[in-house]
Amino acid sequence: MEKDKILIVDDEEVNRIILKNIFEEQYEVLEAANGEEALALIDEYAQSLVVIFLDLMMPVLNGFGVLEYMSEKEYMNRIPVILITGDATAESQEKGYDYGVSDIIHKPFAPRVVMRRTRNIIDLYASRREMEKQLEERTRKLRESEEKLRNSNEFLVNALSSVVEFRSLESGEHIRRVKFFTRIMLKYLIKYFPEYQLTDEDAELIIRASSLHDLGKIAIPDAILLKPGKLTPAEYEIMKQHSVYGSELLERFKQDDNQFYRYCYEICRHHHERYDGKGYPDGLKGEEIPISAQVVSLVDVYDALVSKRVYKEPYTNELAVQMIKNGECGVFSPKIMECFDLAKEDFFCVVDVLDTCNFI
Repeated sequence: MEKDKILIVDDEEVNRIILKNIFEEQYEVLEAANGEEALALIDEYAQSLVVIFLDLMMPVLNGFGVLEYMSEKEYMNRIPVILITGDATAESQEKGYDYGVSDIIHKPFAPRVVMRRTRNIIDLYASRREMEKQLEERTRKLRESEEKLRNSNEFLVNALSSVVEFRSLESGEHIRRVKFFTRIMLKYLIKYFPEYQLTDEDAELIIRASSLHDLGKIAIPDAILLKPGKLTPAEYEIMKQHSVYGSELLERFKQDDNQFYRYCYEICRHHHERYDGKGYPDGLKGEEIPISAQVVSLVDVYDALVSKRVYKEPYTNELAVQMIKNGECGVFSPKIMECFDLAKEDFFCVVDVLDTCNFI
């Protein structure tokens, strides 16, 4: 079995011999008479070195030069260094510790003491490496689990949203466009309105959650959902319940109250709320409306205007923008309207050349 290696760096041969005699039964001992020789050996055997004994005062390159090199190459985090010195000052010892040396041993050496202190340091570093290895493995497994869960959630979201699309006979592009538009809006919102404290990770969750904004339409009777004309006031009141039905469905099947679930719930329940409080189902107003729902609310309105429905032909992009700005589809926040003004050209691209745009 190959022995672990230690490196003794000292220009005095007698010191190297003494240390070699202490450790050669247990370790393969490498020797260097100056700092330059040491650097070559460190680079070659970095993966198998368990400790370095380093003298400070040497020709060609002194001990501090070796420590500087090891710090730059990030060897100090993996290989313990023990300074060996006969007359180190308090200043030089402090400088050594600043570099991250593990211990300082003074000449002449007491073999048993040197052996015990060295073993303790080697064991400490070995334990730390093992803990780091276990942590990396646990982190890897956690990331794999999160990825599997994310893929599973993505599949369920896509499946549920496709059911809604199928039932309502809307264009199969509706959910894709809602996701495109949501991504574009969030890009401007994050850039120009940092007060919402949305991160890129939040944006990805909101984009995925936007697919479920109309989940509650599953519970709307076909006679109302598929009616090829204007709804009566009574029918409209039933249609408005889809936001409640959707949030209730999510609540019923909730497994974990995480951020993705909260965005799904907010969007599903509140994407028909309006900034002036005249929306539904809860009559929220202003910033009471979650920002995720505010974004999807405008996106959903825009796509409904520019898309063909059983009850209408599509409006032009320009007319849809004008209707939203005129408040014909309800009132949106000034910040959301500012983002919409910045995003509208991107929206036009999605509508006109969906297959060639690459926003998602």
